[in-house]
Amino acid sequence: MSNTHQTLNRGLMSTMPIVLIGSLTLAILNLTGAVDVASAAPKKPDAHRSDSGKLTATVRAATVSAVDAAPASADGAVISATSVVVPAHYTVRSGDTVSGIASHYRLSTASVLALNGLSWKSTIFPGQVLKLTKAKASTPAPKPVVTPPPAQQVPPATPAAPSTRYTIKSGDTITAIAKKFGVTVQAVLTANHLNAKSIIYAGRTLIIPSKTAASSSPTTPAVGTQPSQVGTSITPLSPEMKANALTIIAVGKLENVPDYGIIVALAAAAQESGLRDLSGGDLDSVGLFQQRPSAGWGTKSQLQNTTYASELFFGGPSNPNKGKTRGLLDIKGWQSMTLTQAAQAVQVSAHPNAYAKWESSARAWFAALR
Repeated sequence: MSNTHQTLNRGLMSTMPIVLIGSLTLAILNLTGAVDVASAAPKKPDAHRSDSGKLTATVRAATVSAVDAAPASADGAVISATSVVVPAHYTVRSGDTVSGIASHYRLSTASVLALNGLSWKSTIFPGQVLKLTKAKASTPAPKPVVTPPPAQQVPPATPAAPSTRYTIKSGDTITAIAKKFGVTVQAVLTANHLNAKSIIYAGRTLIIPSKTAASSSPTTPAVGTQPSQVGTSITPLSPEMKANALTIIAVGKLENVPDYGIIVALAAAAQESGLRDLSGGDLDSVGLFQQRPSAGWGTKSQLQNTTYASELFFGGPSNPNKGKTRGLLDIKGWQSMTLTQAAQAVQVSAHPNAYAKWESSARAWFAALR
C-alpha cells in the first residue's frame, strides 16, 4: 500500500468516531430527524433498542425524583405538582355541594361528611365553614371564655353582704334562678365559676351572691339570648329558611316554650332539613324535622305542614300526637341538657353530636327574629 493510501486511511479512521458519536447523541436527545449513517456504518437493531432502553430508564428516574420532591398533604399523601393545596377549612359558596367541594380538592365525599358530622342528606349553606383536613395545627381553636382575673372577681360572700346557697331542682335554669333572687345571670355564673355553656344538675348547690355584690359584677346577655359564640360563624337565612324559622318561633311562643327550647328546635331543624320543608329524606322522613310517618309521627301531608311539625317537636300539653310520640317538653330535665343532648332526645338521630354546630346560628336567628 502506498504512502498516499495509508495517509488517507488514517484520516478516515481518525474522523469516523466523531461522526458516529455526534449522530447517535443527536438521535437519542431527539434534536434531529433520522440520521443517515448507512454509508458509514449501518445501525444494528440491538444497539438501537439498547439506546431506547437507556433513555426510558432516564425518563423514569426523572419522574420518580419529581414525585419524591413533591409536597405532602396534611394526612401524609403526596400531592403532585398539578394538585391543588387542600386548606384546613373551606367557606361554602352559593351553588356548592359537598361532593363538588370534595372532588375539587381530590378528597372523598365520605371523608368530608365524617369530618363535619354530616350525613348524606345534610344540606350546606353559603357562609358555612367546613373542615377539609384533620390538621390540628391549621385549625383555629375556639377562643376561651374571658373571665375577670381572680383579684377582680366579686367574692361569693362578705361580712357586709352575705351570700345565699340554693339547691338546684329539676327543671331549674340559671336564668330562672337568677330572676328568682333578683340578681343577674352573670353574677350567678361568676360566683360559681360557670359560663354560659355550663350545665347545672338537680341536687347540686349554687352560691347566690347578694344584690350588692351582684351589682358590681360585669353583665352579659342572659343565657339563651346571646347572638353568637366567640370564634364561630353564623349561617345566613334564605327567605325560605327565615319563613320556617319564624313559624318555629311563633309555635314555641304560643305554647309557652322557654327561649332555650325554641333555640333547640331551630338548631334541630337546621341539622335535619336545613330549615326547609323537604318532601323526602332518609327512608320515609319528610318535613322540617324529618319526622317519619312509619314511626307514628303522622301522615306525610301532616308532617309537611310546618306548624304541625313544630307542634310535634315541642310536644307537651299541646302535643297533637300525645301518647304516640314525645316532644321536647315531654323530656324530663331537658332544660339542664346541652343543646345537642336535648335535640337528640327528641330526634334520636344516627348523628347525635351533629346539632351542636348549629347552636351559634340558632341563637343568632332567635335573637334577630323573636
